[in-house]
Amino acid sequence: MHELLEAMDAGNIEHVMISGIPVAKKWHENEPKRPRYYAGDDAPVYWYSATDVLVAAALEELDEQQRTRFHPFLSGFNPNDKNADAHIRRMLELHPGLWQGLGEIFTRHDDVTALTEGDTPRANNEALARVYHLAAEFDLPVMLHSNITSKRERNPLYLVELEEPLRNHPHTRFIWAHAGTSMELHRHQQKLDFLLPTVSRLLDDYPNLYIDLSWTMLRPYLLNKEGEPDADWLKLVERHPTRFVLGSDVVGRFGSLAEGMQAFAPFLDALPEEVARQVARDNFLAILPRKRQAEVR
Repeated sequence: MHELLEAMDAGNIEHVMISGIPVAKKWHENEPKRPRYYAGDDAPVYWYSATDVLVAAALEELDEQQRTRFHPFLSGFNPNDKNADAHIRRMLELHPGLWQGLGEIFTRHDDVTALTEGDTPRANNEALARVYHLAAEFDLPVMLHSNITSKRERNPLYLVELEEPLRNHPHTRFIWAHAGTSMELHRHQQKLDFLLPTVSRLLDDYPNLYIDLSWTMLRPYLLNKEGEPDADWLKLVERHPTRFVLGSDVVGRFGSLAEGMQAFAPFLDALPEEVARQVARDNFLAILPRKRQAEVR
């Protein structure tokens, strides 16, 4: 945690959402070496509830002033299990006032989906509907990873899985991780031409949707090959100035955090100053539970 705080200070980062990874990689009996990455071998991944225990313990290491900079989201539950909402409720009771959101919830997620033991999670399944109701009850935002398409299809193949919850749970605030993109999608498809009009329509139709502009969105969307801001994405952000947040997506190692967040500077600098401040900081704080917003501000 102290390494993370140092990286935040180096990058002029005041506040962060922090969560654990909801799955763990199995070291299979037939594999001679512990896998360092989920794609390191063909062994499966499984839902790992201890991830939230580790996050809570890490935050307890900090003093009160340091903790105010962290906004932990609870993620260690199986999104296919209709017991998930009961588990989340128990975790909220176990650490009163600690958790400020849910996620990143993994549903459609490239090869992680194929490797996950059990059924493929969908953002519009019955188990998650119960979770979304609980999120509204406790005023918790939900960060959802739901790929917009597969590695082959050049159309928004899985969009309905996101759009149904947006429509059916208007009182739940959803943060769409990376706008449904991923580096694995880009390796196969490069730029998704349908992404901008799709995101534009969703923002118009669903006031409970927020877009996470994480590092997978920098190129080829926010910045072109020459590193210049994309005019159409700038217009979209200016049209919906309160609906975009920045993300780093760093996992466990923080040496690249400051540099990664500074990479957004050309895009932010091209926005009006007030809009840039909202995207870089204020929008995320405004998504948090209302009680927490009052404490931060």
